[in-house]
Amino acid sequence: KEFLVEISGTTVTITCPLTEGSITWKPTRVTATDDERKYVIENHDSTPANVSCSSGDNTYHMYLNARVCTNCEELDALAVTGIITADLLITFGVLILVYYFSKDRKGRASPSAGSRPRGQKVQRPPPVPNPDYEPIRKGQREVYAGLESRGF
Repeated sequence: KEFLVEISGTTVTITCPLTEGSITWKPTRVTATDDERKYVIENHDSTPANVSCSSGDNTYHMYLNARVCTNCEELDALAVTGIITADLLITFGVLILVYYFSKDRKGRASPSAGSRPRGQKVQRPPPVPNPDYEPIRKGQREVYAGLESRGF
């Protein structure tokens, strides 16, 4: 036999597995209900607690570690499956639209390319070197005659 625990918002309802006799709960934070088998905790603060119910010689103990929140929404498995399926369908739809609209543009030249015809590139000659930085050639040392080596 097991406890039945129901959580709704910040209210935790525990049902004792005992069915006959007068049931006493420990700790005694019970909200008044019609059924003494139910232990109701209003505004539970998610702190762990030891709960026990007993009737005569039979006693059941439970460690309650329930996380509760005030504005949580509960989703069943069908809702989660529907959300994931819809997300995948929308993603694949966008991928198909992007593929469909981009495949026609492969062969077209862009209109902003200009009116210049695109032919084979003509090889340009190298730029004319600056005469101040010409390499020293044999027999032309007079250009650099004023430059003498300095002794450091």
